[in-house]
Amino acid sequence: MMSLRATTNAVMSRHTIVVKAGSSNLLSGTAALDRPNIERLLNEMIDAREQGHRVIFVSSGAIAAGLAPLGFKKRPVTIPDLQACAAVGQSLLMQAYNEILARRGYVVAQLLLTHDDFQDRRRYLNLRNMLAALHDRKVLPVINENDSISVDEIRFGDNDTLGAFVSNVVDATLTVILSDVDGLYTANPSRDPSARRIPIVDEVTPEIEALAAPTDSAVGVGGMMTKVRAAKIVTSVGGMLVVVDGKKASLLDILRGDVNGTIFRPRGDRMDHRKRWIAHATNEMGTLEVDAGAARALEQQGRSLLPAGIVGCDGAFTEGDPVVVTHGGRRIAKGLTNYSAEQVRQIMGKQSSEIAGLLDGKIFDEVIHRNNMVRL
Repeated sequence: MMSLRATTNAVMSRHTIVVKAGSSNLLSGTAALDRPNIERLLNEMIDAREQGHRVIFVSSGAIAAGLAPLGFKKRPVTIPDLQACAAVGQSLLMQAYNEILARRGYVVAQLLLTHDDFQDRRRYLNLRNMLAALHDRKVLPVINENDSISVDEIRFGDNDTLGAFVSNVVDATLTVILSDVDGLYTANPSRDPSARRIPIVDEVTPEIEALAAPTDSAVGVGGMMTKVRAAKIVTSVGGMLVVVDGKKASLLDILRGDVNGTIFRPRGDRMDHRKRWIAHATNEMGTLEVDAGAARALEQQGRSLLPAGIVGCDGAFTEGDPVVVTHGGRRIAKGLTNYSAEQVRQIMGKQSSEIAGLLDGKIFDEVIHRNNMVRL
């Protein structure tokens, strides 16, 4: 066992918690819903709610739940078939959840999301406000990717990433990923008997990422690789993430400080909410390469990006789009640009005082203002 409280001074008596359950936690094999485990998980979430915690449930399983009713023996590979399974399976999941929650006087608030809902700032804030409004009601928010309409361009591809995005929306202090394994191992434990579970990860380094392996699941997607990526998102903005076996672990034990899994510790202070949206919810539309002086000003002094320090511009972006700032092949910042790619190419390497003459008018001295930029 590992004490949750021993890992950080930021643990609070009341958490905002995001719980993500994979398909393997919700189904018995690939055939039917695992109602006993579903009932246990939902009751633990309601118990946590009634202890004063705020709980949001990110639920996989829609596609998997729709396989058997549509006659599939295994997960299909075409988008239309996956969408059909999701449309059938989602309603079966929500029916089961509502039947269980009704015994406790609760109902499901179903939210089906795509990446565009996080990318668009207005929809992102609407989502945040709506989830806040549900908190004081006898409701369990249940979130899934909108698999019945999603296509490759807007799919998260796995609900671990979706869970991390939701954690950012609600400023979660704790994200719990329920998996089919009890954490991150030094090697694949199903293939290497000498593999050891890693109880605490202080930082998601390239070495940690290299330990993650693709999934062997017949019904899910992602595997440990997506969980490590989710941990990188959550911990980078000051949250904590744990990975545990979803058929053995107890949410209430975790909240009491006993984690039989892997704890990913938060890194640094909690990030400003607008900046966490810039860092993780927005799709970058271009790249600005800067010289050594500009890189130092951004990384060490937290300065704005001026045109004088830009030496390269790649992409086709417009004013307000998110772009990444690089130096020597290293990603050092991400922010919202004040100028289009065409305009940046005209003013890069120039002094701010020259912008008006080059562009027939000037709105900003900075290409990216420090308030709209996150250091990476």
